Amino acid sequence: MTKNRFPLKRRLKLALPLMVVFLLLSGCGRNMFDQPKYTASSGSSLFEDGSSARPILEGTVSREFGNLNPAFLSGQDETGFLTELPLPLSEDLLLRGQQRYNIYCAVCHNYSGDGRGIIVQKGFPQPTSFQDQRLRDAPVGYFYNAITNGFGRMNSYAYRIPPEDRWAIAGYIRALQVSQNATLDDVPEDVRPQLTGASQ
Repeated sequence: MTKNRFPLKRRLKLALPLMVVFLLLSGCGRNMFDQPKYTASSGSSLFEDGSSARPILEGTVSREFGNLNPAFLSGQDETGFLTELPLPLSEDLLLRGQQRYNIYCAVCHNYSGDGRGIIVQKGFPQPTSFQDQRLRDAPVGYFYNAITNGFGRMNSYAYRIPPEDRWAIAGYIRALQVSQNATLDDVPEDVRPQLTGASQ
């Protein structure tokens, strides 16, 4: 008669953890997944407006942005589009705006903002040049809003470009407009000799 290599006590010791794992796994179900809930943009008969998405309560503070003025995230206040950047204008901000513009915007709007980017050259409809008088007169919040919500054939970039970078791009667009229409009078007096000397 051969001796059992695994006595009962040892077999129970091995089986007990397996039974515990089996019992734990058998308790897992789809109840959490299948529970009643609202998904994004679903309707609701509970509220008068029929929407399950509720407006943010007054005084709510964003975990991501802190207690920001809503105009920072929308580009407009009660008087309309913002006419000034809500961030301090600096060389770093404009360089960041240029970098982000070159990545996301130049394919359509071109590096100069004339609306003749590479995909336009391939047949995509041409967007309006930033040098168009209507856009030169547009407030800076208009550009931020267009990046956030999209405009015409342009999709929203809100999920790809954070708000700070959208403002940086809007500031850079304004700088592009100035650069394409600048005259010698727009140049600081101490820099003018360098420009006039170079042009002779």
